[in-house]
Amino acid sequence: MIQLNYRDARPIYQQVKDGLRHLVVTGALQAGDKLPSVRALATSLAINPNTIQRAYEALEQEGYLYTVSGKGSFASPQADVNAARRERLLRDFDSSATELLFLGMTAGELARRLEEAALRQAGREEETP
Repeated sequence: MIQLNYRDARPIYQQVKDGLRHLVVTGALQAGDKLPSVRALATSLAINPNTIQRAYEALEQEGYLYTVSGKGSFASPQADVNAARRERLLRDFDSSATELLFLGMTAGELARRLEEAALRQAGREEETP
């Protein structure tokens, strides 16, 4: 399910969080799918349960998971996740664009970068059967 790389500079909880987020985003975990318990996942990864709990809590705050008391954690519906994630990314984009403009980049340069990213994405989508 999740692979940890102890040579990775990211903290273990971040690797767990990123791994679970990837499973939700790619559809490997469908909306409503039950995630392993904190204890079970910690045992299978041979790490402290507090690390898993921290990752689960962060993913719940981001909207990727929801918890039902006494039942466990479940993958959130993708539409909810996408809307919340899109809003967060747009706030980050606005902040980055503002800083880049402050650092001397022109609006035209930013627009070209955005167009290049859109072309790369379109090329990736064409490659996918």
